[in-house]
Amino acid sequence: MVEHGDVRVVHKGGSKINFREPALSTDSRFLLCASGESVKVFSTATEECLHALQGHTDLITGVLLRPSNHLQAYSCSLDGTVRLWDFTDGILIRTYSIGYPIYGIYASAKHEGVIFIITPMHTDTNSELFQLVAVHLPQCGEQLVEAKELSAVLSNISSNPAASAFGREVRIFRFCLWIYSFFLKKDNQKGGKNTFTCITCHPTEDCIASGHEDGKIRLWRNFNHRKEYTYSTLHWHHSAVSSLRFTPEGTNLLSGGVESVLVQWRYNQESQRDFLPRLGGAITHISVSPDGALFCTSHSDNKITIIQSCVKVSAVIQGLVKGDRIRTDLMIEPRSKALVLNGKPGHLQFYSLQRDKLLYNLDIVQQEYIHESGLEQFEVVMAAFDASGSWLATVEERKQKAPELELNLKLWAFDDQKQSFVLNTTISAPHEGRITALCFPHVSDGQTTMLVSTTLLMSVSFHPFLGVVSPDEGPSWSCDFLGAYHSLVPECCCFSADSSLLAVGFQEVVTVWTPASWELLTTLSQPPGAVRDLCFGRLSCSKYLLGATTSRLLCCWNLLTCSLEWVTSMDVSLLLADPLSENMAAFCFEAGSTDLFVFKPGEPRPLFSHKALCSGRVTHAVFVPRETHSLCVYHTHQDSIKQVSDDVAMTPFHLLLGKHRDQLENPQAESRLSVEPIRQPSSSAGINELLQMPAHVLPSASFLCSMFVQSLLISVNKPSEQNKEKEEEMESEKEEEDSDGEMESRISRPEHMPSGESGCAAPALTKEEVRELRRLKKLDHSWMKGLLD
Repeated sequence: MVEHGDVRVVHKGGSKINFREPALSTDSRFLLCASGESVKVFSTATEECLHALQGHTDLITGVLLRPSNHLQAYSCSLDGTVRLWDFTDGILIRTYSIGYPIYGIYASAKHEGVIFIITPMHTDTNSELFQLVAVHLPQCGEQLVEAKELSAVLSNISSNPAASAFGREVRIFRFCLWIYSFFLKKDNQKGGKNTFTCITCHPTEDCIASGHEDGKIRLWRNFNHRKEYTYSTLHWHHSAVSSLRFTPEGTNLLSGGVESVLVQWRYNQESQRDFLPRLGGAITHISVSPDGALFCTSHSDNKITIIQSCVKVSAVIQGLVKGDRIRTDLMIEPRSKALVLNGKPGHLQFYSLQRDKLLYNLDIVQQEYIHESGLEQFEVVMAAFDASGSWLATVEERKQKAPELELNLKLWAFDDQKQSFVLNTTISAPHEGRITALCFPHVSDGQTTMLVSTTLLMSVSFHPFLGVVSPDEGPSWSCDFLGAYHSLVPECCCFSADSSLLAVGFQEVVTVWTPASWELLTTLSQPPGAVRDLCFGRLSCSKYLLGATTSRLLCCWNLLTCSLEWVTSMDVSLLLADPLSENMAAFCFEAGSTDLFVFKPGEPRPLFSHKALCSGRVTHAVFVPRETHSLCVYHTHQDSIKQVSDDVAMTPFHLLLGKHRDQLENPQAESRLSVEPIRQPSSSAGINELLQMPAHVLPSASFLCSMFVQSLLISVNKPSEQNKEKEEEMESEKEEEDSDGEMESRISRPEHMPSGESGCAAPALTKEEVRELRRLKKLDHSWMKGLLD
């Protein structure tokens, strides 16, 4: 079985870039945003990711520019640390250990060396009570510093950073912050909801703007007079205001919400406002660059839009789109090797795993999406590619109830000139019920292909592509065969590797068909429980057919004998076959987490297993073909893409730093090795840091060469003469012991000798006699040979 150290589970991409408010650099050239456990630095001009600042070990919850240095930024995380970065060069400057999970971070230009963080009020990480804490950052040269001077400022606050804001007169005296509280009734007499959703402070005046659940914005003034404060109301949003931000000069107020419209209000002239509509998903955060040249908005579809002073959109940074749920499977587009899955409503997204970047969206529904809760709209629920990537089949449906179900099956052809898929055929209501499975054969002759679909109404449809009808018309699709089995409902189907067989699961019965004549070849029975997943073996294991059932069983049939080869008890939520090998992957749900098993159907033991791969159930995964092997990529309930990989290139840099990295990532792996590991150079950590530094801040190569080579050498101390003598004595004693045993075994009396031969046996020698014989054996008897000659 493969050890865990040989196969690693790594985060591949797809993290949220809209989780927290992004930060724009002072010169508006860079944009920083939290992305999972790293901070990504993008160019606002080219949209390219310049750096991925890595070091945190848990979710990053805030990114903030350092007020005293416009080239540095802070980041905070649930791992209990605050890290200071040089984001232009991608260098970690210092790590401050706080010791508590951090949910937000603030800073004031008037208080250098002090930051404010949001932490739980109790040591329990599940506590829902949070507090604002002032942290004095120690000024020292060490890279890892423990921040011990913490002071509580405010208790019982929200963990959402948008619910707190710092104004121009933030006065700290003995760690007491002047706090102002405003009160509104939760609901007013007209049915409005006054709940606060966000807050921001005017940069130059005593004015606070607050957003509310009923879509209103309130501007609070005169709050220095305690109870005599006043407020005015602005109203345009029809739903909750999600974000507010003043421009640096304070002349404009920006607001956004679910309408996906950026509204710009003139300060003290609230009747004048400008709009920038149709920005995409709902606006979740608004940021403004310190020079006021750029605005940026984060959206619910994991997108950041960069705007030039509320006039026009200059750049769009799109991450992996986070829909309500993934209805399609994870697929690999055969031409570009892009990952394909549900994107924004009514679309399929093509995502590059190598670049961690969205390539493009394909509009499947081709209807304008209306952002209104409760409104039933068309949704892409299934998709499949043929083996060559020439055809794409999609299923879209509206309304969840079967009697009112609207269903469309669409066939898309790849256009070489447009380098995209173009709609070829639309089949309205291809079945009377919901489609349960959709698949193409794995191989085709290039002229004809077929598509198989199964439905809840006990039928299987085969839609063959008939080729070109006439020179003036394009290719056409038609239904060639409709099959059923004993009025049972088909729930899954799959083709064999050579596409000569088709397996369809009809509840508890597996049927095997030949696509050449649509003849039912055989049926396979199995223990009670409906079959929910089927998968053929590949290459040398192509004679096996595997199926997962609802009764928590994994069954394997031998197609040569049409019998059940083996069955094991496991709750398989997903079953996959590697297209380049005999390997298969089974994701099993157990005790609230998912386990992964990689195995060959013909071997009794798994090749690799990983317990508690992730929390929750993995329902979507795919093998990504490479030149020599495949990577298993899966989607977690945290909306991120991870891969199981043993893909490590044996480059000189890997030979130099790879083992050191593996020891840092897997400290337990060393104990599992059967041989003693080679001792690494003592300064390998310094080498790693040296290689991560930008070239323009390093000394000359001639200066570093001698130190670098010296650090690679492993010092070997020559043993002293005394140690040599001890080693020789130990070897001599060992030889004597071995010789003793050999001598005694040769000349001692056998224990089970027959009684008739006892008189002829030689007497046993004593230990002194044995030692004397050994001494004589070591003497040099070569002089006797000369006498004989």
